[in-house]
Amino acid sequence: MSQNEKTLTPKLIKKLWLAFVLLVLLMGSSYIFITGYFANKYSQETTQRLNADVAHHVIAEKFKDASPFLEDGSVNKPLFGDLMHDMMAVNQSIEVYLLNESGDVLYSVVLDHGDKSSIKTVSLAPIQSFIKNKGERFVLGDDPRNPGEQKIFSAAPYSVDGRNGYMYIVLAGKKFQEISDNLMGQYFAKLGIGATFLTMLFSLVIGLMAIWFLTKNLRLITQTVRKFHDGDLEARIADPQDSDIEVFAKSFNEMADSIVGNMDKMKSVDHLRRELIANVSHDLRTPLAILKGYIETLQIKNDTLSEEQKKEYLQITHDNVDKLSNLVNQLFEYSKLEAEQVTPVKEPFSITELSHDLIAKFRVLAEQKQIELQLDNPQENCMVFADVSLVERALQNLIENALKYTQANGKVILSLQKKGKNVEINITDTGTGIPVNEQPFIFDRYKQVDKSAKKHGVGLGLAIVKKIMDLHDTTITVLSKPKEGSSFIFNLPAYQI
Repeated sequence: MSQNEKTLTPKLIKKLWLAFVLLVLLMGSSYIFITGYFANKYSQETTQRLNADVAHHVIAEKFKDASPFLEDGSVNKPLFGDLMHDMMAVNQSIEVYLLNESGDVLYSVVLDHGDKSSIKTVSLAPIQSFIKNKGERFVLGDDPRNPGEQKIFSAAPYSVDGRNGYMYIVLAGKKFQEISDNLMGQYFAKLGIGATFLTMLFSLVIGLMAIWFLTKNLRLITQTVRKFHDGDLEARIADPQDSDIEVFAKSFNEMADSIVGNMDKMKSVDHLRRELIANVSHDLRTPLAILKGYIETLQIKNDTLSEEQKKEYLQITHDNVDKLSNLVNQLFEYSKLEAEQVTPVKEPFSITELSHDLIAKFRVLAEQKQIELQLDNPQENCMVFADVSLVERALQNLIENALKYTQANGKVILSLQKKGKNVEINITDTGTGIPVNEQPFIFDRYKQVDKSAKKHGVGLGLAIVKKIMDLHDTTITVLSKPKEGSSFIFNLPAYQI
């Protein structure tokens, strides 16, 4: 790999940086918001607990010598004016409200009673909860000056001159809110600047480390892929199950194995193709040479040959044409099977009827060679589920092969027997047999078998049978002993009517 080549593109690096910076900024913003929120809550709860008894002390001190109500039942406004003046001298954020027992606001110095925007009734639920827990529980109550908002407060019940109600003191009034908002804005600005600076600093340091660790496995995978691309077919990602990108690592290894396997298969196919061409050329040469020789003889000696000799020469020519035609047909048929251009069309059919037809077809040839050809079928009718044309072709090749290597007065038997969910088909002959060391290779195309020190090419017949069996997901076996004959056995799935 060139030193100038990079395992990661600048575009990917930019995307990773952008994603990381945005993530850190989001986390920083969330941290600032959460910190501000809880800091504000902490400040409010602290203020409320410190001033929890303010309302109680006001009632105890101010209502001891003076009544909050005048003789006519109206509110003693001068008293509340003095009270508010004293309270604000200590804390300008405090707002004092006098409530009746229903929560209605009777009077407040800070409240404009003619302003319709202010609320006239304060919810009693927070007040009662505050009094019940003696101010030790953080509770927010209504803000009469700002409807819809809630503030920290102090509250205590009173009972004066037969009148009951509550002293309700907002501890964080309008003045407090204005100052708090201003300070909070400054706090967030300072915190934001500091957080931004720290975010950039930490993003730079942590980002480099994180991207390096995150892309470590990706760099290793990229380097392995490039090695494979450059011709190192043994390059694989080590321990893919431990990779951060396990699925990708395993997929690459499987893909590489598949590519290497296909390349080996292509090499094997190419080797077999050359071997096939050589063998076919050899087998084609013999009938062609015979045809050429007899045709030239007929042309040269036509006037001197007798009619019987002419007929003999023509018959030999005809036989070799048939042999040549059969060889070419087998070659085309095997090529189609080898290229997987044949798809079996499976259907139920009677293997018994098909066997009867094939026995009748080959009986004349068997009688000519003085061979007994018979069908052994204990059951009346055997149904199988397969491609009838392909099965017929396989049986035809096996019977032809059996008749070819069986001597006069011999026997060829096609037997059918149902075994469980399958039907066993067995073609047995009493021919010359096959040497044990040759039996594993008998289905290889153009395998040369030594018979009586003479080489005979078995052609493509058995190789075609093997391909047909493969298409039916079944196997064919051969049982044979020299000079005792051979048996070719395969099974097809039985069909239940």
